[in-house]
Amino acid sequence: MSAIAIMGAGGKMGCRLTDNLRKYDHQLHLVEVHAAGLDNIRRRGLEPTPQAEALSVAEVVILALPDRVLGPISHDVIPKVRPGALVITLDPAVAHAGGLAPRADISYFVTHPCHPSVFDHFESAAERDDFFGGITAPQAIVCALMQGPEEHYALGESLARQFYGPVNRAHRITVEQMAILEPAMAETVGICLNLALREALEEAVRRGVPRAAAEDFMFGHVKVELGIAFGRVGFPFSDGAKLIAEYGRRHLLQPDWKKLFEPASVREQVGMIVAGQLPPTERP
Repeated sequence: MSAIAIMGAGGKMGCRLTDNLRKYDHQLHLVEVHAAGLDNIRRRGLEPTPQAEALSVAEVVILALPDRVLGPISHDVIPKVRPGALVITLDPAVAHAGGLAPRADISYFVTHPCHPSVFDHFESAAERDDFFGGITAPQAIVCALMQGPEEHYALGESLARQFYGPVNRAHRITVEQMAILEPAMAETVGICLNLALREALEEAVRRGVPRAAAEDFMFGHVKVELGIAFGRVGFPFSDGAKLIAEYGRRHLLQPDWKKLFEPASVREQVGMIVAGQLPPTERP
C-alpha cells in the first residue's frame, strides 16, 4: 500500500488513474482545484484532499496535469513534497524539455501508455471499443526512471501497471527515448499521416464516392496495408502497389523528413507542446 497524491485528480487522466488505483489498497489523496474536476471526484463517491495535506503525507505524487501547466505547477508543488518521495509524470514532454522543478532528494519517474495494439485480437466488444486502454483491453506501457534509486523504478512500474491496467508488457527506456516515441514517432509523424488518411477519404467523398463505400474501402485497406508494411502477414505488396506507393511518397513526404528524429528537432517538438503553440516561423 502507498500513500498517493494525485494532482489534477478530477481531470481526464486523473479520473482514469483514480478509477484504477482505487481498486487497490492505497491511501489516495485527490487534489483538484477546478469546479468540474471536483464534481468528477464527488460523482465517484470520493472527496478531494487539500493540496498541503496531501503533499505532507504522500509517498508518491502523480502529476496528472496537462503539459502546458505541468512545468509551472511543478515549481509550486515539488518544494512541498516529502524528501524521498517518488514523483510520477504521465508524459515525457515537460521532463525532456527540462521544465520539471529540480530537487535532488526526490525521484522522478515518467511513464506513458502504448494503447491497445491494432494487431491484437480482442474477444469482446468492450475490449475492441477500449481504444485508449486502461479499461478492458490489455496494453503495453513505457517507463523511465529520470532520477532516483533503483527501488523507485520498481515502485513506479508497479503503480503504472495498476493505473494503466490491464497491462501485458512494460518496457524500460530513457526519457529521451520516450520523447522519440512521443511526440516524434507517434504524434508528429503518426497523427499527421493518420489525419492525411482522413483527408484522403473526405476528398474521395467530395469527388462523388458514397461515404459508406469510401469508409469500407479505406478501413479494409488500412488493415491489410498495416499488416504487410509491418511484416504481420506472409505476403508482400504487389509490384504495382510498390510502384504507386513510391510515387505517393515523393509527392507527400519531404526527402529529409527523418530529420524530425534528430535530438535538436525532438527538443524543439517537446518545447512546442509545453508552450502550447507553434514557433512563429511555423504558424499559418
